[in-house]
Amino acid sequence: MTGFIDGLLNVSPLVAYIAVFCLVFAEDALFVGFVIPGETAAVLGGVVASRGEVQLGTMMALVVCAAVIGDSVGYEVGKHLGGRLMKTRLLARHSGRLENAQDFLRRRGGSAVFLGRFTAFFRAVMPALAGTSRMPYGRFIAYNAAGGVAWGIGFVLLGFLAGNSYETVAQAVGRDLAVVIALVAVAGLIAWHVRSRRRQQRRRPANQGRDHGPNS
Repeated sequence: MTGFIDGLLNVSPLVAYIAVFCLVFAEDALFVGFVIPGETAAVLGGVVASRGEVQLGTMMALVVCAAVIGDSVGYEVGKHLGGRLMKTRLLARHSGRLENAQDFLRRRGGSAVFLGRFTAFFRAVMPALAGTSRMPYGRFIAYNAAGGVAWGIGFVLLGFLAGNSYETVAQAVGRDLAVVIALVAVAGLIAWHVRSRRRQQRRRPANQGRDHGPNS
């Protein structure tokens, strides 16, 4: 892993963009996350940006797009392959954790898609599980995009701020720092829910007024 990290930090800007995008994309679409967590690639993308070799904004955008698109591909894989996917040798080894992920998805619905992005195993399998469970794609993509934006920007910024201390950060990623970013993201999700409910409450009196108009 150390050799891979050093190699990624010493390639051309174009190769760095492509490598980070592909790793983040493949984590959810092809389950590469079991080997190389996408969060590591996102952090390294931020480190490369801190050295001035790539643009920070461009790297953030690429990581977010890769996360959202990769999840969508994973969703389609789960939707069309279903149970056969869960019986593969790779996933059969993690049957207990898969059951936990499925139970989490049943209990939390779209919120599980959002929160799952901040846990390595859930991030790799949650899109496919959402597709297998036939969650409406509109609901899936809304929570998936919100999680992708919060996760992608958060971890790229983490790498950018860490700079050459990436080794220490890479060891902590997935534990304390992931929890902090997840808590911030959850706070944003709660605020979004509260605003949505307030809007619905404001619309109800207006709709009731129309229902009881002069023609009623």
